[in-house]
Amino acid sequence: MVKLGNYIGGHWVEGDGDGQLLYNAVTGNAIARASSDGLDFERILTYAREKGNPALRKMTFQERGRMLRALALHLMEKKELFYTISYQSGATRIDSWIDIEGGIGNLFSNASLRRRLPDESFCLDGDPIPLSKQNSFMGHHILVPKEGAAIHINAYNFPVWGMLEKIAVNLLAGVPAIVKPATVTSYLTEAVVKEIIASGILPDGALQLICGSAGNLLDFVNSQDVVTFTGSASTGLKLKSHPVILRESVPFNMEADSLNCIVLGQDVAPGQPEWDIFIKEVKKEMTVKAGQKCTAIRRIFVPGNKMEDVWKAISTELDKTAIGNPLNEKVRMGSLAGQGQREEVRSQVQRLLASSQVLYGSLDSVSVIDADAKEGAFLSPLLLINETPLTSYEPHNIEAFGPVSTIMPYSNLEEAVVLSKMGKGSLCSSIVTASPQQAKQYVLGAASHHGRILVLNAECAKESTGHGSPLPLLVHGGPGRAGGGEEMGGLRGVKHYLQRTAIQGSPTMITAISNVYQPHSKGIQGNIHPFKKYFDELQIGDQITTDKRLVKAEDIDAFADLSGDHFYAHLRSTDFAGTMFEQQVAHGYFIMSAAAGLFVDSFEKNPVLLNYGIDELRFTKPVYAGTSIYIRFTCKEKIEQELKERNPDLPMVQGADIPKGIVKWYVEIFDDTDEAVGVGTILTMVQMKQKP
Repeated sequence: MVKLGNYIGGHWVEGDGDGQLLYNAVTGNAIARASSDGLDFERILTYAREKGNPALRKMTFQERGRMLRALALHLMEKKELFYTISYQSGATRIDSWIDIEGGIGNLFSNASLRRRLPDESFCLDGDPIPLSKQNSFMGHHILVPKEGAAIHINAYNFPVWGMLEKIAVNLLAGVPAIVKPATVTSYLTEAVVKEIIASGILPDGALQLICGSAGNLLDFVNSQDVVTFTGSASTGLKLKSHPVILRESVPFNMEADSLNCIVLGQDVAPGQPEWDIFIKEVKKEMTVKAGQKCTAIRRIFVPGNKMEDVWKAISTELDKTAIGNPLNEKVRMGSLAGQGQREEVRSQVQRLLASSQVLYGSLDSVSVIDADAKEGAFLSPLLLINETPLTSYEPHNIEAFGPVSTIMPYSNLEEAVVLSKMGKGSLCSSIVTASPQQAKQYVLGAASHHGRILVLNAECAKESTGHGSPLPLLVHGGPGRAGGGEEMGGLRGVKHYLQRTAIQGSPTMITAISNVYQPHSKGIQGNIHPFKKYFDELQIGDQITTDKRLVKAEDIDAFADLSGDHFYAHLRSTDFAGTMFEQQVAHGYFIMSAAAGLFVDSFEKNPVLLNYGIDELRFTKPVYAGTSIYIRFTCKEKIEQELKERNPDLPMVQGADIPKGIVKWYVEIFDDTDEAVGVGTILTMVQMKQKP
């Protein structure tokens, strides 16, 4: 019998003893053993902190992002191997696609976040905060990687996605991971980790794997570690209240049981596109992954006068669902992950039946294709009905983690909102409606109790990712019963693994620390115009102060004619009595254009390739005809760009492979009283010196 390996301390190690038997969920045959007995969990944490953490902390966000992208590309090449193994968990091709390619997609998405982060191992958070009248003292916030490890205790339903969506975030942040998948499907996680380690893409210590029990791992965590948990609320509460977690104030992110719901809007009737969308969404969420999704729809709320039409339509769709061996191309729903999971679902359904009845399906029998219903962990989809949702405890508190949902009536949308909240916090909710008014009423009423709300109608249904699809750039988590965590959410997710620290000092000192020019910092004056410097020659703080330019009434008139902007304030003929202005005012965009004429060195070719855009442009004081303006122009920030890969089948686009970076310039515009009249950030693309 194959024994799964634990990847710890840079080596593959088998646990002691026989361990736990793992089974093929379709055939019931034993396929492997898993054990973590005998592992030194304290050493595992020490290795992550002392080996993996320093290596990742030395890398910049750009390097970590490119590392994630390389890893995603590597795993995509190996995906068919993972699909072959995934079938043993009872997953169909579509189920496995969500798990495998969905997980790899998380790596790609988090890799893309590097473009929003500096080419540093740390980053600033938010805007600079002036703290003194003379601008000699300021504050800011800096984010640095924590010096511990991310410990991920994952659920059995997504052995690939569950790991990759979490490690993508902590690796981008610069923190190593220790992954403890649910043992029952850990054979698939192990296969993916083997490919990750074999690729050599991650630095030593960046990833460790424990197949089997987590043992006493949590006894050795400290405040620099982060623990994430996905699973039952009872287990999550036990882990979250671990004395070391409490004593050390260890960040703990939990995703727990969630009684997610979907609402059919009062405006939707049979024959409308939204009707079919609703029925198909419910059917999909009940049958994909055999209902074993933390985001699956457990509660279905329908206007009371449409209950029968809805449940009959859902039943008709469920009848079309072929159940059986996922390797059979006719099969659309596979088995649960194992016999233990099936028995747990049956037990929970029995509890639900205290106040509900079965409308569709059977607890005891199911017709399957190319499989044995008893040997495999197969279960019929079960649609229950509860006629008294406002007074029934069970449907709002008991989750059967399988192809089980309960349909319930509501009388008006206010009542639907109340019912949605009776789940005491969910990962997600959906409303299917063509009415913007109903959508707004439901979202504003229900949002406090849900981590995500999907508003589904005919306009977005074709491209919608659906009720049950968490997206890496959006928050994935929910309040209350759902655990109160946020596992993803773009940069929000990354920040869970970074320490936010307020820093105070002079603008020049904060500039030196952050490598981002701060307003009122001392600039670096020189004889060479910054536009004549290559990207790698520029220093943060390189600065020029320009000559003055007189703004004439003729300039304002000409710009009005050229741009077509004849706003009253820009016209000489305007009677300015009762307005905010004293006389003809220069266009803000003329002032910005004139500023460019002052700071741009354009008489010969230079390393500046092009203007990339303008950020945070503000006009702070009117500029009247007869006013002189001048510019202070400072190198604010630099971000190196990656070379574009050449396509041998296409002619090379000129400039596509020029080593270059984006330079942000802080532009301050002053009048002849030395008061600021405008400020903005100009972005240019600047060439690097050709590297050997």
